[in-house]
Amino acid sequence: METEKWRYGIVLDAGSSGTRSYVYRWLRNDLARQSGGRTRLPGIKTKDKWTKKVHVGLSTYGETPHLVGEDHLKPLIDDALTHVPPSLVSETPVFLLATAGMRLLPERQQRGVLDAVCSYLQRKTRLLIQDCDLHIQVIPGATEGLYGWIAANYLVGGFDQPGDHDHGKGHHTYGFLDMGGASAQIAFAPNTTEAAKHADNLTLLRLRNVGGDEQEHRVFVTTWLGFGVNEARKQYLAALLESYPSNTVEYPDPCLPNGVRASVDSKSLVGTTAAAGQPYLLGTGQFDACLRATLPLLKLEEPCNDSPCLFGQHVPLIDFDVNHFIGVSQYWHTTHEIFRMGFGEDPFDLGIYQARVNDFCTQDWAEIQLAVADKAYGKSVDELGASSVCFKASWLISILHDGLGIEPDLNQSTTSSSPDKAFLNPFTAVDTIRDTEVSWTLGKILLYACSIIPASSRNALPVGFGSNMAEEIPPDWVYPSTPNAPALPDSDSYSSARARSASYALHGSRRGLALEGCLALLCGSTGPLANPDDFELGDWDEDRSKGKKIGGGSSNSGTTTPRRPPPYPIAAAIDRAGVALRTESRESIGLGLAASFSGVGGAFDQGVGGGGIEKK
Repeated sequence: METEKWRYGIVLDAGSSGTRSYVYRWLRNDLARQSGGRTRLPGIKTKDKWTKKVHVGLSTYGETPHLVGEDHLKPLIDDALTHVPPSLVSETPVFLLATAGMRLLPERQQRGVLDAVCSYLQRKTRLLIQDCDLHIQVIPGATEGLYGWIAANYLVGGFDQPGDHDHGKGHHTYGFLDMGGASAQIAFAPNTTEAAKHADNLTLLRLRNVGGDEQEHRVFVTTWLGFGVNEARKQYLAALLESYPSNTVEYPDPCLPNGVRASVDSKSLVGTTAAAGQPYLLGTGQFDACLRATLPLLKLEEPCNDSPCLFGQHVPLIDFDVNHFIGVSQYWHTTHEIFRMGFGEDPFDLGIYQARVNDFCTQDWAEIQLAVADKAYGKSVDELGASSVCFKASWLISILHDGLGIEPDLNQSTTSSSPDKAFLNPFTAVDTIRDTEVSWTLGKILLYACSIIPASSRNALPVGFGSNMAEEIPPDWVYPSTPNAPALPDSDSYSSARARSASYALHGSRRGLALEGCLALLCGSTGPLANPDDFELGDWDEDRSKGKKIGGGSSNSGTTTPRRPPPYPIAAAIDRAGVALRTESRESIGLGLAASFSGVGGAFDQGVGGGGIEKK
């Protein structure tokens, strides 16, 4: 049968605002080998409508876990199963991986919800669950970020076609940047020199191609809690309000367009008049002052005990000769909406971007209102979004320039406007790659697909990730599938009684893999600003049904960094000069990116106040 040439997998992304299901499929390995793809990774495929979201966070069932099945999971599973042939359901794995919202629940409530999820899926479906703790879990932020790094590199072709993605010095993978509302994250493979220096800070990732051979990558991943745009805005507003007397009614805000009035929490606009005595923000449209005011939020002056550092975390130096970054989430929205500097548009250049932001943010609010009404910025931009973009852009510029060390003209020396070469620019913002949303769930299912490929050698090491240690299998190794589980049959006779049996599914084994905290050692941080578990990639409130054309595959390549045994280092604080290797001209950036000063309030005292997958 035509359907029997595929394997299927389902991943449920349980975020803070809701849970989204994703269905993927890939060729059975014997057929993939016959097609000549032995040196490639599995060709993961999906379609436009193979996703669904319910708009209630899984964490809302902390007190009522018995309701999670029928109320929350059933519509997702019912929809997912319409895309999986009935004869293949019993061999189709389902994973529910929970992120930010569930991380905030007490452990007892977490356990109750997860147990209820697994129990429901076992009782009400025939989907493959080899181990409840493996298939149903709350994942650390660093794990989520690593999955995102895998997905981005898979989609762009960094694994599959290294010759087409040669950054120099044998480097062909891309760095990954994400910024959400609460936190920001980075994941990248350092250059050879930095990788050797910081081997004990890296995560070892092992994949397996269709032919059964392994490839290894060593990736640095870390997260900064409080560096998302919403949390940064809260800190900024707190400092702004504190810089004025407590009885102030009108607070001039340089990060709002000139003339706009907003509530003091910046969550709503108040119109031309505010209620008597009710405090409000008044936009002054002084973008250079906005840049000065956001700079101290980076905490660049804090001591760095384990140099180099970035935003309070130990981070290997970034070499922009080989480290080229793909930015998602807010990196895309804040460069694309209004300013049109995302992938497929004008190549991103920091100096040009800042000039566009300045031109927009210094306009009178009445002009911006007219443009919004005329849909000049697109159908998705409303007045509240237009009023908030100036702070977001300022924060993004501060992160990229004063943090990462991207210079205003850095992209100009390497920028290509060709879509095929755009990713070789030092920084490119994306929403989709090859018409496919950059979702960490793709990275998860790719790891699973690799893990069930028969190895070419009896001495082969397992697929997965863990500490970059001298041991062949580190004690914290994360397996994508249950080790030593019976192999799923590869031929068209897969639908045997054994493959369908409940005993084969290994339901509810609760092996206690303790996956929730396994990445803590890898990031090496104890600082309060950096809790990897608070990171959440791509948690969208709106439904998104993008085209799904995914490119995959790989060759046997990767860094050859030596592995070092523990102990694990403790990360420290920030180096004022940032972590880039090329930071010669950090002192100025066009329109007045000022030198550091003691606090945000100081800024207001200085002149601000007063005025390969197919789409079917």
